[in-house]
Amino acid sequence: MAILPTLNPRIVEALYVDALALADAVRARFERLRQETVAAGTHPHGRTADGEDLLRVQISCEALRTTTRVMHCLAWLLNHRAHFAGELSELQLRRHGRLIANFPASDADTVAGLPDDVQRLVAESERLYERIQRLENAWRTHTLNSGSAVRRLRERLASAVGSAA
Repeated sequence: MAILPTLNPRIVEALYVDALALADAVRARFERLRQETVAAGTHPHGRTADGEDLLRVQISCEALRTTTRVMHCLAWLLNHRAHFAGELSELQLRRHGRLIANFPASDADTVAGLPDDVQRLVAESERLYERIQRLENAWRTHTLNSGSAVRRLRERLASAVGSAA
């Protein structure tokens, strides 16, 4: 049931565990950053300066972008786990298990203004996404090169009939 010689349940499981840990770290750290930003920028009567509002929006956008990037990786990995467990056919996986090809990149200026540990989390999410994207591309290329399922079935049938004769 292996999709690619290099893509197997152990690799998918290891990436899944890493992605789960990263998702939790990203969520927790951006939440702390949001709280720190609110605490640092709150003025009497709960109002903030325009620059502080812009910073909060930028942080929220980057948090959403980074979290979504990791969630897309998790969805891809979950689909492949389901395939290896026999819960999804290869056809279902090909139709519904795609990774978004051109996920929006992080805003370099916003990321540069974030604390170092947050910058590392953003970069780690980008590396994970790029790795999953390489696996996706290799899997799709392998699937295209291996021909259609109908052709493979005909070849197996011809081989079986030929060996029975």
